[in-house]
Amino acid sequence: MSEKLQSVVSELREKTANFDATGKEFLAIQISLKDLDESFFIEIKDDVLTIEPSEYADRQAKVIMTSDDFIKMMNGQLNSMIALTTGKLKVEGDLMKASALSKIFKK
Repeated sequence: MSEKLQSVVSELREKTANFDATGKEFLAIQISLKDLDESFFIEIKDDVLTIEPSEYADRQAKVIMTSDDFIKMMNGQLNSMIALTTGKLKVEGDLMKASALSKIFKK
């Protein structure tokens, strides 16, 4: 795992440390950072939010973008709809499940 991926995952874990996953619907999203050629996943299962640097075979959606754009989106500096329409964000799979990420990012 590259330093940059480690940094992204650590920042996301810190940002979501107080996220309450209790009663939340199952969610399995893989984030592929195309500039790093690396991935991590975000999962909500059994009232627990998990973020791990790994592929997720049974994902509901795959989000593809650069690490810098992902960090901007995570921090509210890049709107996901604008990123999607301008090609900075690509989603494979269930777009509605991928859109749930914005709820996780909000503090």
